[in-house]
Amino acid sequence: QVQLVESGGGLVQAGGSLRLSCTVSGRTFSRYAWGWFRQAPGKEREFVAAISWNDEHTNYADFVKGRFTISRDNAKSTVYLQMNGLKPEDTAVYYCATVIPPVSDQTLDDYWGQGTQVTVSS
Repeated sequence: QVQLVESGGGLVQAGGSLRLSCTVSGRTFSRYAWGWFRQAPGKEREFVAAISWNDEHTNYADFVKGRFTISRDNAKSTVYLQMNGLKPEDTAVYYCATVIPPVSDQTLDDYWGQGTQVTVSS
């Protein structure tokens, strides 16, 4: 059974930073490309960032380029999202998921965790 557990969210002031983590169990983490997505209230879930299985390629949504960095630790079966320069419009629930290789903005399947809430105050 595939399980994804996101953590690291919280309340932060505009300009602040957070580091999100997503720990995966139930599948061979190192064989997959992984991505982060987010969903703000009243909006559809959207792509944020993705990283290839071998850590050689990344893909970012235009609205986070230069502010967010995705990384992975295969030994810990964990994918990270370092978020700097946070803006109020970054407020959302953040989720991780497997993505179509190498670094698509589309998910490979429909496994999702519970997400982690990020709230940025102005």
